[in-house]
Amino acid sequence: MLKHEAADRVFHALADANRRAVIERLTSGPATVSELATQLGVTVAATVQHLRVLQDSELVRSEKVGRVRTCQIDPAGLRNAEAWLQRQRTAWEHRLDRLGAVLDDRTKESGS
Repeated sequence: MLKHEAADRVFHALADANRRAVIERLTSGPATVSELATQLGVTVAATVQHLRVLQDSELVRSEKVGRVRTCQIDPAGLRNAEAWLQRQRTAWEHRLDRLGAVLDDRTKESGS
């Protein structure tokens, strides 16, 4: 897997308002594809396409029992995004710390 491929899939999946709505709905518990389609106001086929993107990014997993497919949150995808964001935050915090040190040094030099 490429360095940022997992995070790229997550951010791509979350870029769509319907997919974000699915994630928000699933945070309150599992739901069937039909329930999700009704909530989104789109066809079951369109909902399945959104779910495929969410599953590929490991944000959602589903299980089929008989003719009913039930979906739930899969925390793996969110962990991928969280790890990427944490790396970015750490890098920027280090840069800002270095900038702060340089500015402190310049302030001390000009005040002397």
